[in-house]
Amino acid sequence: MSKRVLVSSIVGVVVLGGVAAGGLAMAYGATEPTVANGSARYAAPADGRAGTLTFTADVSDDSGVRSLKVVAWPVSSKLDPTEDDLRKDDVDSAVCRSVSAEKARCTYTLKVTRAEAAELPGGSWHVSALATAEDGGTAFVSRAAVFDVTG
Repeated sequence: MSKRVLVSSIVGVVVLGGVAAGGLAMAYGATEPTVANGSARYAAPADGRAGTLTFTADVSDDSGVRSLKVVAWPVSSKLDPTEDDLRKDDVDSAVCRSVSAEKARCTYTLKVTRAEAAELPGGSWHVSALATAEDGGTAFVSRAAVFDVTG
């Protein structure tokens, strides 16, 4: 085997190895979205006005934020929704407003009538959330916030 063939073969292996390593670095460099600072508040209906459930969270991803789906559920029900449950079309979405190219403040508000409030189980409730980034990455938070239903 000539030196020229051997040298070009070694250069080819080094170049291919560099491309493969770069591809792996890019694949591992992608991040999942994050859901932070989740808080929920329930206000019972009063004085002829509807009550509200409000959940707010900061969602971040290096590709941008596409959506945040939200489910509130009573701890006493033992429901414990999964990520697959939140992927369904009938799950409510929060309204997300961009704070920067990578971060959004997402707020979910649900009006609660007096009749609906009367049927709600009292006690602690959890909020589960599913964030979706512009690049399709997702982050599921089974207990993004807790609140109490009273009244």
